[in-house]
Amino acid sequence: MTELKSTVAPYEGQSVCLFCASSDGNDPVYLEAGREFGRRTAEEGWRLVYGGGGVGLMGAAARASHAIGGRVVGIMPGFLRSRERLFDEVETVVVESMHQRKQMMYDESDVFVVAPGGIGTLEEVVELLSWKRLDLHAKPVIFLNINGFWDSFFKLVEDTVNAGMTPASFLEAYTVADSVEDAIAQMTSAEDTPHIRHDPRGAATN
Repeated sequence: MTELKSTVAPYEGQSVCLFCASSDGNDPVYLEAGREFGRRTAEEGWRLVYGGGGVGLMGAAARASHAIGGRVVGIMPGFLRSRERLFDEVETVVVESMHQRKQMMYDESDVFVVAPGGIGTLEEVVELLSWKRLDLHAKPVIFLNINGFWDSFFKLVEDTVNAGMTPASFLEAYTVADSVEDAIAQMTSAEDTPHIRHDPRGAATN
């Protein structure tokens, strides 16, 4: 068992943050995608940053990465320690709040991959994309769209664009991968996206 900490150990390599479910889902393809992503991340030499749980897709990814020697860091708020069962065989950081967890995950990562998940995953990625609209970060965001899982979300974003509530440039704020291999390929070739001014409300007019 690894000693629990409140800060992340320094790391010089590249890191990918995985947002995903803390449940297995009712289709085994999702859990298998979590395992494959964790394994492939380790094979590519990337550190996996995730929510710290030992269950669901997040647990499957962390265990698969750790099993072949991958570097993994889990970040978990203290009140969820019993609910999501810490996988404390890897570096594990316990924080005070959900906001602190997300901030630390964002700060420690170079790229974000969003796998299938529930309302918690949706909340995490909406905040991540909101920050991107406000040009608070330019890090790549890749949706792992297994079996079209995120299609309805993409449709909702497009509807907000068509209704004039979101600028069309925001559709460039993320990319979509239909398989783990595609997500890994995008992750390893990704560069920070340009600040394309998703939020033009303060722009001067003539």
